[in-house]
Amino acid sequence: MTDTHPDRYCVIGNPVAHSKSPDIHAAFARQTGQHIDYGRRLAPLDGFADVVRDLIAKGYKGANVTVPFKLEAAAIATRLEERARAAGAVNTLRFVDGEIVGDNTDGPGLVADIVQNAGVALAGKRILLLGAGGAARGVMLPFLQQGPSAIVVANRTRKTADTLVADFQDQVTRVTACNFEDIDGSFDIVVNATSASLTQELPPVPSSAFTETTLALDMMYGDAPTPFMVFAARQGAATRDGFGMLVEQAAEAFLVWRGVRPDTRELLTTLRTK
Repeated sequence: MTDTHPDRYCVIGNPVAHSKSPDIHAAFARQTGQHIDYGRRLAPLDGFADVVRDLIAKGYKGANVTVPFKLEAAAIATRLEERARAAGAVNTLRFVDGEIVGDNTDGPGLVADIVQNAGVALAGKRILLLGAGGAARGVMLPFLQQGPSAIVVANRTRKTADTLVADFQDQVTRVTACNFEDIDGSFDIVVNATSASLTQELPPVPSSAFTETTLALDMMYGDAPTPFMVFAARQGAATRDGFGMLVEQAAEAFLVWRGVRPDTRELLTTLRTK
């Protein structure tokens, strides 16, 4: 007899009820003919490790990890892939051969959304990265692999930005740090990796950072443009939110788990309208 039980996966977070990941992965499974079941798992703020152990005991094959557990996921992993080590955070877990393998697909997801969906090359470009926390750290290696001419990391606390830059010195790309008030010049791409949009605030980025050829991307997404996107649009920049990044990082996680990368184009359109 053929085993008809699907391989099980889930997204772990707190909160997690709002997550679109089950819809995304169900669509990917239908498209690729993969037999999986994907759900949500709410973890107590002090109980992430217990939830992971429970999933393993129940035979789950892997899990996505969302806020606020990405650092804990890196700590609990018995092995980290290169991009997870570089990010210092994990958003994708695989449970295989007694190991907990940690990966980070956020950065590749953002790169895919910019290069493929927005049609904007990163090679040779001047990039401003707002924020120096986990979100910024997660995209640095994938950005550098695209060969931009320069990456400027701007942060409220200069020491944090300096630490991030020191970890990602590159022979091809000039990587520098500054405070928000010291941002100088205009940029081809400006990425808001701060949490300001969660509270509907604008990060302190000067209008001079944008031109009519700038792509301004906010990692956050919602039903309306974020304050960062509104401000950038007023300066003439093209704007984009983090929804494409969400779908693309999910496709990358699906590839990690199932060995096949789904086509995201149709899903990006249909989920936007839901």
